[in-house]
Amino acid sequence: MNTIFQFAKNNALPLAMLLGAVFHNFFSQFAFLMPYLLFTMLLLSFSKVSLYELKPRKLHFILLAIEVLGSLAAYWAISGYNKILAESVMMIIICPTATAAVVITSKLGGSAASITSYTLLANITVAVVIPLLFPIIEPHEGMDFVDGFLTILKKVFPLLVCPMILAELLRKFLPPVHGFLLKYSSASFYIWAVSLTTLMGRTVKTILETPENYHIDILMAVASMIVCVILFVSGKKIGTHYNDRISAGQALGQKNTIFAIWVAQTYLNPLSSVGSGFYIIWQNLFNSWQLQKKRKQSQKN
Repeated sequence: MNTIFQFAKNNALPLAMLLGAVFHNFFSQFAFLMPYLLFTMLLLSFSKVSLYELKPRKLHFILLAIEVLGSLAAYWAISGYNKILAESVMMIIICPTATAAVVITSKLGGSAASITSYTLLANITVAVVIPLLFPIIEPHEGMDFVDGFLTILKKVFPLLVCPMILAELLRKFLPPVHGFLLKYSSASFYIWAVSLTTLMGRTVKTILETPENYHIDILMAVASMIVCVILFVSGKKIGTHYNDRISAGQALGQKNTIFAIWVAQTYLNPLSSVGSGFYIIWQNLFNSWQLQKKRKQSQKN
């Protein structure tokens, strides 16, 4: 029994994706819970670090510029060929770093403080940039730019920034509540797994309901794999110059795909979310390979 439990714990994310894909009709109906799950995940993650302990570095702003400018460049380069593919790639690149990145970074021997600082910075930036960009990229009928900006800002900004503010307020004014969150902060990883199950179900259902778009699905699968490799490798190479190779690689490559899928399905062409669904697979395969490599090195030592 312990062996089975340990296997499930070590492979929670792949199992969550498999479960969501197989039982997509059941799990896809819980997609409305995504904003609440995301908020809870971020609140638990941010409760572990005080804002006063975080120190943004030059490296962080370089990585942030790559995400924002890179997403715009990718959309501009691809939109002439296929807008859905362009939206898919753009959403992956601009998506903020996953809150679970600190867990993987720590296991790989990277700096938890560095990755947490960048995650906070990326969340704040994305909360402002997405409402500015998306009304232009995917305008909604009967809604001008200002209306679109305010509508998206009203939903995205509280979701990404308010958990950070709430965690700090609880730390200062309600220490017992903050202590409770801190005690169970590791639960954010398992909430992430539950969220993946739901969103994987919705992604698979979207693919199956639009079989005529299979060629676009294949393109998004290939494009997301290429983007995944580029982001991880680029982050590591840039981070090497700042003595922060592991953290920079995770900061740029490990994405909050749950957020990406939710935003794409809500504010862009829903089909573009399929790319982020495939990215879930690629980034988890990459992280699994990194962790396996780290385990082998530790065993040798």
